Amino acid sequence: MTLDLVRAEWTKLRSLRSTAWSLLATVAAALGITALAASIYTNQYDQLEAGDQARLQVDAIGMILQPAVNFGGIGVCVLAVMAIAGEYSTGLVRASLLAVPRRLPLLAAKAVVLAVVVFAVGELTAVAAYGLGRTLVASRVHLSLRDPALLRAIPGFGLYLAVLGLFALGIGALVRHVAGAIALVLTVVLALPSLVALLPGSVGQRVSGYLPSLAGTQLVADDRWPPVGLPAWTGFAVLCGQAALLLVAAGYRLKHRDA
Repeated sequence: MTLDLVRAEWTKLRSLRSTAWSLLATVAAALGITALAASIYTNQYDQLEAGDQARLQVDAIGMILQPAVNFGGIGVCVLAVMAIAGEYSTGLVRASLLAVPRRLPLLAAKAVVLAVVVFAVGELTAVAAYGLGRTLVASRVHLSLRDPALLRAIPGFGLYLAVLGLFALGIGALVRHVAGAIALVLTVVLALPSLVALLPGSVGQRVSGYLPSLAGTQLVADDRWPPVGLPAWTGFAVLCGQAALLLVAAGYRLKHRDA
């Protein structure tokens, strides 16, 4: 992978209309759900269940940022799929492979560009979502900029979205069809957690900790509140492993199968 190849992938990504719209949707969804959730916590605090009231006092950061990162992840997944599967749909991938006969560096450059862009947008979104949520819940709970949990929550927001984007990129590279890949990614990210929650006893909770949308989001929560599923960095490592496996499988298919 060379710097020229990274530049080329950056040019392709920013030239797509879907890139701007997907990133805009990511920011809008994250800030919108933050405003909605924080307003509910504030205006209907007395009607909240005792557990939710207690969590708001202990883990307000998580209650603000976890909905934001979950909904923001939808736009990131769509962007990642479009970045790779869109080339197969339009036939542009043939020109890319003619220009770069060694196929693995092409995929690596695409992954690097996507991860950097998503991380940068994720960090800006995290700061904005935290500031918005902090303002809206100020009458119910005090959030300090010196809170140690912020040292992980803000970077964790961008890290989770970046790796989730790589996860979706791997699926897009394997499926090679925009609609099919988006449907599969959103099913795994959005629908599967609800289905797993229906499993009896503690089975559902144990299994849910390994799902992509739950494995990494504990990064934006406070350790003082018990995590759902795996601990923060363990869950994030699981998500990284899943994304890596998908990219390895995508690289193998790209190298050994015709475009």
